[in-house]
Amino acid sequence: MSQQHFTDELFDAVTNDPTLSDTAKAEARRNLDKLKKTKVNILITGATGCGKSSTINALFGYDKAKVGQSVNPETMDISKHELNNIVLYDSPGLGDGKAADIRHSKNIIDKLYEKTSNGDMLIDLVLVILEGGSRDLGTSFELINSVIIPNLGEDKKRLLVAINQADMAMKGRGWNHAENKPEPELVEFLEEKVLSSHRRIKEATGVFVEPIYYVAGYKDGNNSQNPYNLSKLLCYILLHTKEEKRAVFVQDVNQDEDVWRADDGLDKYREKIRSTFLDSVKAVAGEVVGAVADRFISTVSTMGRAAGAVLGGAARVIGNAASSVLGFFGL
Repeated sequence: MSQQHFTDELFDAVTNDPTLSDTAKAEARRNLDKLKKTKVNILITGATGCGKSSTINALFGYDKAKVGQSVNPETMDISKHELNNIVLYDSPGLGDGKAADIRHSKNIIDKLYEKTSNGDMLIDLVLVILEGGSRDLGTSFELINSVIIPNLGEDKKRLLVAINQADMAMKGRGWNHAENKPEPELVEFLEEKVLSSHRRIKEATGVFVEPIYYVAGYKDGNNSQNPYNLSKLLCYILLHTKEEKRAVFVQDVNQDEDVWRADDGLDKYREKIRSTFLDSVKAVAGEVVGAVADRFISTVSTMGRAAGAVLGGAARVIGNAASSVLGFFGL
């Protein structure tokens, strides 16, 4: 890894803070070392063509070769992508034939029951991606209602449902390509699709799910489309992840600031991501470190070093290579 890990940068800020005692600095190093080693395991699933790969690339960088792809020998159909702190398990959804569906279901269930060496559930979050341009989502709801939810255990918050390809929900109608956002008619259609998805899951399982819609975008040679609502998707992913693990996302988030610009409430998501990150630092490293991080971030932002960037004024805290993206979210 070419850039310094963000916890190392944060520790440098703590070490140079004249208000902290040597004892406080020693405790900070222990806590930050724990944060540095924290892993977030995400299972991503959905029907063929829903955009799992494009979503992974949009959130964590378009050059998947940097991720490092391998196959888990115990679940042959699940691809494993290891980043710095994020581990992604890319699993096929249902709809590939009866035999394949049985195999995929078993692999997903096995992964949901897998535990870490500490005895905790391995999977921190299940992201189910629905295809926004499809009218027939029955197979996807079968996956959610009959495979995932019954095997989530008590923590149903581990499930996030997201509708990709929002631009194609009305076969391309209602999408403002110039501004990369939906027109009011399409927004109304998408919101109804969200409500319909919520109702179908609630009626079948009794579980409250709040789906969101987005566009993962793509890059294909000289052709490309930037994502829409990607900041909202990241925000919801953070909120569905345990607080003590949220801060580590900063190390792996896509550094291309352009992918984060188009959202239905960008300022709101920026602020939520910033506060979520700081709360996570405080939960793991303590209030003292959190206060130092907050002061440092504010100082950097005031100096203007975060201008034009995704996770904000925490440029130094996250590492120089990440500075442009981090400033965007005001960290």
